[in-house]
Amino acid sequence: MSDPESPADDLPLPESGGPGLFGDAEESSPLVQAVTEDIVSTRPDASDVAPASGDAGYRVLARKYRPVNLEELIGQDALVRTLRNAFATGRVAHAFMLTGVRGVGKTTTARIIARGLNCTGPDGKGGATADPCGVCSNCVAILADRHPDVLEMDAASRTGVDDVREIIEACHFRPIQGRMKVFIVDEVHMLSRNAFNALLKTLEEPPSQVTFIFATTELRKVPVTVLSRCQRFDLRRIAQSELATFFSGIAEREHVAIEPEALKLIARAADGSVRDGLSLLDQAIAQGSGDAIISTALVTGMLGLSDRGVVFDLFDTVMRGDITAAIALSDAIYDRGGDLGLMLRDLAELTHTVTRLKTVQNLQDALDLPESERTRGAAFASSLSISALSRMWQMLLKGIGEIDDAPLRREAAEMVLVRLCYASNLPSPADILKRLDQDGPVRQTTAPKETFPSVSATPASIEARGQPDQNRFRSGAGEPAPSDVVERLPQAVNGDWRSGAGGEPVPVQATAEISAEKEPKSWRELVAFVKDNSREATLHGHLRYSTHLVTFAPPLVEVRTDGEAPGDLTKRLQALLRSRFSADWIVREVDAPGEPTLAEQSADIIQLHKRRSANHPLVKAILTAFPGAELGDVKDHSFDDHYGLPIEVSEPPVAGLDDDMTDPEDE
Repeated sequence: MSDPESPADDLPLPESGGPGLFGDAEESSPLVQAVTEDIVSTRPDASDVAPASGDAGYRVLARKYRPVNLEELIGQDALVRTLRNAFATGRVAHAFMLTGVRGVGKTTTARIIARGLNCTGPDGKGGATADPCGVCSNCVAILADRHPDVLEMDAASRTGVDDVREIIEACHFRPIQGRMKVFIVDEVHMLSRNAFNALLKTLEEPPSQVTFIFATTELRKVPVTVLSRCQRFDLRRIAQSELATFFSGIAEREHVAIEPEALKLIARAADGSVRDGLSLLDQAIAQGSGDAIISTALVTGMLGLSDRGVVFDLFDTVMRGDITAAIALSDAIYDRGGDLGLMLRDLAELTHTVTRLKTVQNLQDALDLPESERTRGAAFASSLSISALSRMWQMLLKGIGEIDDAPLRREAAEMVLVRLCYASNLPSPADILKRLDQDGPVRQTTAPKETFPSVSATPASIEARGQPDQNRFRSGAGEPAPSDVVERLPQAVNGDWRSGAGGEPVPVQATAEISAEKEPKSWRELVAFVKDNSREATLHGHLRYSTHLVTFAPPLVEVRTDGEAPGDLTKRLQALLRSRFSADWIVREVDAPGEPTLAEQSADIIQLHKRRSANHPLVKAILTAFPGAELGDVKDHSFDDHYGLPIEVSEPPVAGLDDDMTDPEDE
């Protein structure tokens, strides 16, 4: 018999009934279907009936304490406020998109919205409300998941376009029992592209009696064309403090004694998910023995976590570089059955917590942090630097990845601990530079001035000057000595600059170069300068072999070039002189014949040397005494090493022999 208050004759008859919609297996007439629904709706929920056996009908905490109204939703204040205002003003959207991590209440919220849309109140005359009564036939049927107008579909298992077509066809019929047809599609991101496209038109212009509620954990996989047609709600993760308080209330209602620290461990392991946390709490209650209190150690062993105090001790020993103590703590965790991979993850989590305590103000007073982390974590944060914490974080990330791929997990974890202990005693790069700056200052801030061969230079000074100085920087003359690099490194990194001409900051190296250069006083000095202070080897070669000097009156230089010389030779030489000396230098090409090239002058002087030396009586006597002997190259130290020309230009070239051996015919 049906309920007298809701006879079958008063039920609205559907205009059409189709078999197989969302799992209906048998076809029946509309009247029979309506009567059947009414009879079922008056039966008590099977889950609410006390079972014959106490164990057979046990309901897990996640189902037993599922919220049935907006007041029971925790941690979703923005969502609750918006829905209340929408129901109060009659501006309830036709489509909702609920997104968030698993277990934060997406499907629960969808059912609450469905009940609010169909609630008729205890007297059967109420309208849509944000606070469903929970006692009317619609509320009871929706709570029991058997309301004919509230249809749920799991898009993870029904992803095709045919499944969506069933929804579209059902939208054309009026509700059977309730006020609104509500379609709840869970994991909507699993629908295929064609299924989404088939739903777009109906989703944009649905019938007035239809509401869509979508739930997803992967919002980025939902097409934007679908998102733009829905009112979106982002359900946030639940804070650890809220979860711990919520679990504490449930433990009291279940008459279970559990330590507060154990509840905090469960809340941390839940990672913002109420359902995950309730499942862990259910497991912890099952592990408890009778009326005994559920301890933190029991929950720690159940979760497979390292004891929090041991993690702090391990963090302390690692940052102090005590390898022996770190390995001993690792062995103790391993002997108790702990996973060393989880141990390193706990270390990484603690490193992140200490870093946040050091960088985020007033975090030490946050209620989300346990007492141990507020006290010992704050002590670590005050004594450790950001660079040390960042280095440990990077090494832990790399070590955790190595353990996951290593065939020997314990050995790999211990090697990570050894590396961490060793690295904790290493100074940071900034400390190294600071120590170098303090212990090894630069011995020579300016290089000695370098001079070029002049008329008054002695052969010994010219020969000594031909060897490069390896203890200072020289442009184009090789790299500095390693010791000099180490001495100059702190100043180069820390921005140690010397003031140059005009007050402009000039690096130490540039100051040495400028002070070492001297304007050339002759054509040979100019060409020698190009050779020693420029990387343009071709320019030097053309100046020596293809350039004839016409006028040398600094800063004016006039030359004539042969056909082999490039057309821009004078411009290149002028640019080099102006960049190293002053902007007054002018180098131009003229048509005057000029002097022979430096290479031609050197060849002529060498031939003159050989002729005069061959005519010397002593040389003749030696050649006579040794038949077949030949006179080799004549070396004269009073001549320029670069080009074989005499240093004293004003004096005529002389043979490199003693004055006593001068040929009498030349006198």
